[in-house]
Amino acid sequence: MYNHLTSAQRSQIFAYRQCDKSPKFIAEALNVHVSTIYRELSRNRNKRGGYAHNAHEMAMERQERIAKNATISNTTKFECLQHIRVDDWSPEQISGVMKKKRISVSHTTIYKWVKEDKLAGGTLFEHLRHKGHRRKENPYKSASARNIPNRTSIKNRPAEADGTRFGDWEMDLIIGKNGYQAILTLVERSTGYVIIFRLKHGKKAKELAEEVIRLLFAYRVEGVLTITTDNGSEFSQHQLITKALKGVVVYFADPYASWQKGLVEYTNKLIRQYIPKGSDFDEISPHQLMDIQKKLNNRPRKKLNFS
Repeated sequence: MYNHLTSAQRSQIFAYRQCDKSPKFIAEALNVHVSTIYRELSRNRNKRGGYAHNAHEMAMERQERIAKNATISNTTKFECLQHIRVDDWSPEQISGVMKKKRISVSHTTIYKWVKEDKLAGGTLFEHLRHKGHRRKENPYKSASARNIPNRTSIKNRPAEADGTRFGDWEMDLIIGKNGYQAILTLVERSTGYVIIFRLKHGKKAKELAEEVIRLLFAYRVEGVLTITTDNGSEFSQHQLITKALKGVVVYFADPYASWQKGLVEYTNKLIRQYIPKGSDFDEISPHQLMDIQKKLNNRPRKKLNFS
């Protein structure tokens, strides 16, 4: 039977390890099974892999966390799973929101519930965004962008546009099954606020620019400071946007550097939960798009302390 180690025993273990004593030696000195020592050394490691000097404190915190998760009520569990089932929130978002309500439930516990549901034939896992393998960029690809007249590189974007102030936007398209249909995505960097709109004329540059102007016009005085996008020819009429939105410059990421507009890329993956690749956009109504936009904007944000 496993007995929990005391603070004094953990202090002895730390001292013995400082003297390079083996687990077997320590087990005999403390009169415990050697497996107990191996387990202790594994669980309470420091960043360098050695035995932590505050091992007892770490063990107590872990024990308290397990105890809290063990006493989660059925009502709380139901609420958490409803946030997945209805709102499509991630376990981390749910955990953060529950913490603001002074209810402790870890995201690992929520993932465990989802796994148990899946093993029982449930479908909760379908509401989580699956993490695919991140595609590696080819460093040998040619890095040219000649299809954008008067293009302004992201290298010239002001340092203040780092995502901490309101008014810096990222822009991208989601393409339909025929390669012509397009949904415009605009995301404000400091809040994650997203605007989604189906483009009637697909990827045509002039019509796209006109819709960007219309969608952001109300924010033009103080709420649109920069826009960052990629080098698709559909954004070639960026000067129309600059002229209409109080001189707002559209900055273009480096070729094959999608991480430079990572928020809109991430947001598009969230949208793909509702509009999978290969979807026919003619079957998606403006009302459905608005519902998706509302659902995404109502998600708690970690950067906003889960508000």
